[in-house]
Amino acid sequence: MGDAQARALLAAPPTDTLKGKRDRAILSLLLYHGLRREELTKLRVKDCNQERRGVPHLCVQGKGGKLRYLPTHPDTLRLVAEYLEAAGHGLELDGPLFRRIRAPQAGTVASALTPGAVYAEVVVFYMDQLGISGDNMGPHALRATAATSALENNADIAKVQEWLGHASISTTRVYDRRTSKPQDSPTFRVAY
Repeated sequence: MGDAQARALLAAPPTDTLKGKRDRAILSLLLYHGLRREELTKLRVKDCNQERRGVPHLCVQGKGGKLRYLPTHPDTLRLVAEYLEAAGHGLELDGPLFRRIRAPQAGTVASALTPGAVYAEVVVFYMDQLGISGDNMGPHALRATAATSALENNADIAKVQEWLGHASISTTRVYDRRTSKPQDSPTFRVAY
């Protein structure tokens, strides 16, 4: 996804509804932090604003239960705070951060959104509204967009590897499009 599409997606949810506030926070976490959908759905309220060296961090449970701490983007912090204030579960520190909008039935615990719901009810819902489509717009599109953007804006590939929670840098290199610009092709270096 291009930068203009990412900006449009971040701005797509309404600002005056609980669902819109939740969805803005979700899209911000996905696009600014490169989270997997499963990682996002495992976030608890207390995972969102952990101080480390004076900087707010996310505590993310990655594949294999590995924890990683990511500095939190200021826009994401603001959007999560707005969502929690509107949702009213900001003091339920061990509860799921992102929940269905409908209140749970009396006596039941609110459950977290599922990875499938994040994809279908948030990502695809707004992508469809904006007319964003294509072969590469699957469940991993926002993670790929975040990684590619970070690399294109001069983030160190080893730092991006750590940020994404990849065990091998070869996995991270898949997102590195800096050397695959058509104008840099050897085709244009051939001279006879």
